[in-house]
Amino acid sequence: MIIDEGLGAYQHSKNHAQAASASPHRLIQMLLEGLLENLGRARGFMERGQIADKGMTISKCLDILNGLSSVLDEEKGGDVTQELYRLYDYCGRRLFEANLRNEVAGIDEVVSLVTQILEGWVVLKPEKVEVAR
Repeated sequence: MIIDEGLGAYQHSKNHAQAASASPHRLIQMLLEGLLENLGRARGFMERGQIADKGMTISKCLDILNGLSSVLDEEKGGDVTQELYRLYDYCGRRLFEANLRNEVAGIDEVVSLVTQILEGWVVLKPEKVEVAR
């Protein structure tokens, strides 16, 4: 148990250090990667019947989706921004439903969608990325 807590604290501080020096492009990538990690955790908690942990982890996922939505800049992104906003909103609603129904399929659907977004993001040229502040 103490090892798990220490590892968690190390990972948390490592992530903060990376985020502090990351470009806007890398920050979004890190959020998407973190979202996928938390979706995997939520799925595992769901499968094991760990309801409280599942709920807290899905709540983290919803926070990340809200964070991703909040940095969208409609003026610079146009139609792509609107589509991402709709997609993030849809993912949030699916996670909410999956949580209520204890439905792994909802989490799997969001994982698939976020994976596609991340794959597209990785090939995007970082110098073309600006984040709304």
